[in-house]
Amino acid sequence: MCRLVAYLGEDVLLEKVLVKPINSIVMQSLHARESAHPTNGDGFGLGWYVPEISEEPAIFKSISPAWSDMNLLNLTAKIKSSCFFAHVRAASISAVMQSNCHPFSYKDWMLMHNGEIYDFLSIKRPMRRALDDELYNWIQGTTDSEHFFALFLQLVKGSHIKTLSDVAEVLKETFKQVSHLLKKAKCVGPSYFNLCLTDGKRLLASRYCTDENLVPETMHYSVGTPYTAKNGSYHMKAALGAAKSLLLASERLTNVGVEWHDVPPNHLVLVEEDLSVELRPI
Repeated sequence: MCRLVAYLGEDVLLEKVLVKPINSIVMQSLHARESAHPTNGDGFGLGWYVPEISEEPAIFKSISPAWSDMNLLNLTAKIKSSCFFAHVRAASISAVMQSNCHPFSYKDWMLMHNGEIYDFLSIKRPMRRALDDELYNWIQGTTDSEHFFALFLQLVKGSHIKTLSDVAEVLKETFKQVSHLLKKAKCVGPSYFNLCLTDGKRLLASRYCTDENLVPETMHYSVGTPYTAKNGSYHMKAALGAAKSLLLASERLTNVGVEWHDVPPNHLVLVEEDLSVELRPI
């Protein structure tokens, strides 16, 4: 399973969140603490928004392990953003190549995924049949994650999207359509969907397994007022007024447990532009 970190809030230097914490995502690429698969060395990716330049995110991907890539350290030490994703990959059936690294982006949308679609190859062709030419040709890699994203985008095209709740309903419909295709192909097994979606302003995440008897991979969030520790890492404390930042991650980045809240199994996390958080069962 992969590891991921999502951030939304005031501008912050990326390394404070992604490199400096004691359990940073760079550290998780080599020694994940909350997964049965401790090593996530099959590439990494960053996606971040610079709204004064473009509504579309900037993307940097590499097949190098995150723990040994100097370009990653140099970039995160120089880039500030109010919304960014980071992902380290443990490949399953898909090849280790740049186009299979997360996050994936389409216009102002960005997605990353920790999990897998059970027996994805059995439904890959019907998933692609559901796409129009534009989205069919947009797919560059071979992962179940990118194909899931394409199906979500196809459903967005046919929906009237205004609110984050509308996006959540489309995401749930995407889960349903994937489950329907698996059932039709007589594929019986659990699919795991710990994923994050954003348009650069709002954030939607899921911690979900299609088998209610199984527990999805961990997911946590922290929201409040940020502060920088002596080592340069980013911490969160309860906000006296309006929250200024939100972190969502596969693993707690720090040892200060009171900062972090668990996302319950089989729930969505909806984060609005004002950083208000709603947990909603799937």
